[in-house]
Amino acid sequence: MDNPLTYTSAFLLGLFSTLHCIGMCGGIIGALSLSLPLEIRQRKTRMLLFIASYNIGRIISYSLAGLVAGALGTGLLKSVGFDQGHTVLRVIGVAMMIAIGLYLTGWLPQLAIVEKIGVPVWKRLEPLGRRLLPVATLPKALGYGLIWGWLPCGMVYFVLIWALATGNPVEGALTMLAFGLGTLPTLLATGFMTSWLTRFARSATARQVVGLLIIAMAIGSLFIPMDGQMAGHHHH
Repeated sequence: MDNPLTYTSAFLLGLFSTLHCIGMCGGIIGALSLSLPLEIRQRKTRMLLFIASYNIGRIISYSLAGLVAGALGTGLLKSVGFDQGHTVLRVIGVAMMIAIGLYLTGWLPQLAIVEKIGVPVWKRLEPLGRRLLPVATLPKALGYGLIWGWLPCGMVYFVLIWALATGNPVEGALTMLAFGLGTLPTLLATGFMTSWLTRFARSATARQVVGLLIIAMAIGSLFIPMDGQMAGHHHH
């Protein structure tokens, strides 16, 4: 059932896409770090705990969303039949990776429209997040992270459709978990050195290189046989 390649790709995607993340979330994590009480900011270990709590909350939300997407994928598989369904879902998965690559390079700015999908949900959650400010305790930091995970983000939505393409709730959740873990190193670092990373993230060349790497990964995945994955689903 497990598809380690999907998880590895999702992790790498998270790692590569942090260029986009910093543009989107770097400002947020920077602001959240700066809004922490001075006694926390002066102690690096304590500050790291807060930044980690924000991110753990965010990744939990991603995984929950992946679980729901995977369950929707299961429904899709059942409605069109497993053999046919897997081909359809695989095409969707590869198309999403190519879309992510184009989105990151900035060559297809129209794809930004995807970010509007989650606006209605965010409008409901954002006031809850405001109630947790100022974040002065670790549970509050975790709670804020849980809400932050639902911030409208095209990158997250593309990977969610990819999670849907796994056709399995557990695989969907694990795909989003792997993606979230991939975003972790950069966003943890951003809490400490915001300005340098933000400048790097805004570099068009860096974004284009990353976008092309992701497109190459997508095309490469077309050459991987899907027999193992199919057998796993038939076994169930």
